[in-house]
Amino acid sequence: MSTAAEPAEQLLYRPEEAAKALRIGRSTVYEEIRLGRLQTVRIGRRRLVPPEYIQRYVELLKNEAQAA
Repeated sequence: MSTAAEPAEQLLYRPEEAAKALRIGRSTVYEEIRLGRLQTVRIGRRRLVPPEYIQRYVELLKNEAQAA
């Protein structure tokens, strides 16, 4: 029986981590943020991406693919 605690679900991603999760480049993430397509939250000067915003972005991409 292991006594190690289960890792907590990640609540906020750095843009670089969001890029890795989405399998896209870091510069693409920053461009999508600049365009308002990928939303972020700010804590001080840091921009962070909650998982639900990543999911919303994926849904946006799926909707765009269906419309094309």
